[in-house]
Formats: sequence, structure tokens, C-alpha cells
Amino acid sequence: MRCVIFDLDGTLADTSGDLIAAANACFEELGLGPLLDVKTDAATALRGGRAMLRLGFSRVDGYGEAEVDAQYTKLLDHYAEALDHHTVLYPGAVDAVEQLRTDGFAVGICTNKPEGLAEKLMQSLGVRDMFGSLIGADTLPVRKPDPAPFVRSVEAAGGVVERSLLVGDSMTDERTARAAGVPSVSVLFGPDTQERDVLAPDAWLKQFSDMPTLADQLLS
Repeated sequence: MRCVIFDLDGTLADTSGDLIAAANACFEELGLGPLLDVKTDAATALRGGRAMLRLGFSRVDGYGEAEVDAQYTKLLDHYAEALDHHTVLYPGAVDAVEQLRTDGFAVGICTNKPEGLAEKLMQSLGVRDMFGSLIGADTLPVRKPDPAPFVRSVEAAGGVVERSLLVGDSMTDERTARAAGVPSVSVLFGPDTQERDVLAPDAWLKQFSDMPTLADQLLS
């Protein structure tokens, strides 16, 4: 069975608002105030919790990697308590996934978000049952760009690696696809325009309505 695997943050959903809120909760507990802005720092939010903490602490004196390590678990706790307040699926994502399934594709998720948080978010958004697999950052001993999580996500969804592709928004996703020897698709929406400038995927996804046709072309 042909298979399409999606990244989550910045690809299926804009999770930046809730991620930034969790990081700012950490900074506020330290008396530093909200160091991140939901609009201008959205791209960093989609690169993960440590990236957000590093950026915030870089804006004040006296904080470094030790504070990043100390606050990371607290950030995850804050995020787990409110991970669906601002998060939305990108327009057309649900329809595209439904059409892929109708067309006979297996569909799954491979994310560098911790598996438990990814499961909770997808359940909250009401779309977990649409995906045959969900592999997170801690499902295996390794994470993207190692190809093993992608391979597991394909196999768990019922697909075949040789007839699969990965849709993402970052260099991490592109490197994962390259390591697995499958086509890489990068989205043109989302906030991370700087990362987009250095990508060279097999195809760009302008809007989710194009996904079924694109998948059929790449995996024909």
C-alpha cells in the first residue's frame, strides 16, 4: 500500500500559540515576564521547546544552557495542561487526509513532539482516528532525522517504505526523507520562511487540496 506520512507541528497544525504560551509560563515563573511573542517567534516555536527556551533566555542576561535544561520539563508540563487552546489544523488538512484514505493511501504521523503529547493533541482535535500511526520523538531510542521513526510510522500505518513519502516543513523532515530514500514534500504555508529558503524537496505543497494529486504523482 502506498503511504503518506506527515510531520505534525507546522505541517498538519499550527501549534505555535500554545507552545509559546508554555514557554512564557516558564519565563514568568522566573520573574522574567513573557519573553516570546506569538507572532514574531512562531517559527522558533515550531522547532521545539529547547529552541524556544534558548531564544527567550538569550534576551536577558545571566541565563544559559543550564537554565534551558532546568526549564524543559516544566515547559512540557505547562504545554500538556493547555496544548489545544490556540492550535488549529491548517486549512484543508482534514479533507486532504480523508481523500488520501479514499484513494487507497495509508496515512500516518511522524513527529519530534513527545508521543504522549502528540496523541493527546490529536485526540483533542478530533482527528486521531484518521491516521494509522503516530510515532513521536520518544517512541524509539532515536528521532528524526534518523529514518527509523519514519520507517516505523509507515509500517504501523500499513504502508510500504518503498512506496511512501514524507510531508514536512523543515530541514529535519527533508533529511529524514533522504535518509529513508523516499520523496520529500515541504509545505509552503506556516511561519518558518527562513528555513524554507534552504530546503530542496522533491515537491512543494502550496495548499492541502493539492496533496492527493501530488501523492499520486510522486508515488505512481
